[in-house]
Amino acid sequence: MLLHTKKILEGIQDGLISVEEGLNLLKKDSYEEMGFAKLDCSRKQRNGFGEVVFCQGKKDEHLIQIFQHLYESEKEVLGTRASQHQYEIVKKQLPDITYDSTSGILKITKEHPLIGNIAVCTAGTADISVAEEAAQTAEFFGSRVNRFYDVGVAGIHHLFSKIDAIREASCVIAIAGMEGALGSVIAGLVDVPVICVPTSVGYGANFNGLSALLTMINSCANGITVVNIDNGYGAGYVATQINRLAYRQQSDHTE
Repeated sequence: MLLHTKKILEGIQDGLISVEEGLNLLKKDSYEEMGFAKLDCSRKQRNGFGEVVFCQGKKDEHLIQIFQHLYESEKEVLGTRASQHQYEIVKKQLPDITYDSTSGILKITKEHPLIGNIAVCTAGTADISVAEEAAQTAEFFGSRVNRFYDVGVAGIHHLFSKIDAIREASCVIAIAGMEGALGSVIAGLVDVPVICVPTSVGYGANFNGLSALLTMINSCANGITVVNIDNGYGAGYVATQINRLAYRQQSDHTE
């Protein structure tokens, strides 16, 4: 990808192609063919976020090669749903890789400032694994995250004691299993978007998160959006998009 970009820029410099032609070439989708995978090398240029690796189910040799190529291209890489075994095999090739067993996040990250404010809230401590996937995804992409754990409706005074700090966020991620009521309650108390994440935490009638998912989808509170069961990564990604827009707007107003 870097070589491809360099050739385009040299072509513009030498007058072989116009600026408009070069811009169109740079905007075109490109990928690195690996036989077993096609790495989306231009995703960050298109979307503002580089490609992320879903580690679960990948063969060891495939995972190692994908991490190596992405790291060589971006000097940082994020993987989700990784196991301890996958961490150990990747670390042999990339010694700077870190692993969080709670979230399953496997990453090498560059130093960069964190902007804005995302509040990540859980109903209970059993939801923290999903919450950390969301929080660490958002942090990897440059968002500042504040965590508010164990503030579910069974102890709603916990939530009320933190609500002023939660209201300062650009958006809120509400993570809950069981009946999944936390998102609705928070959405009735804040004036920013609330991203609900149902978790598979709960007894039999929870149906592995289906009851929480249905509660969140059917919420009467305004300003709610819902991602899939246990999808902390998806929530962290969307929250970062919202946070970037809010930060950009605030920056424009201060200029």
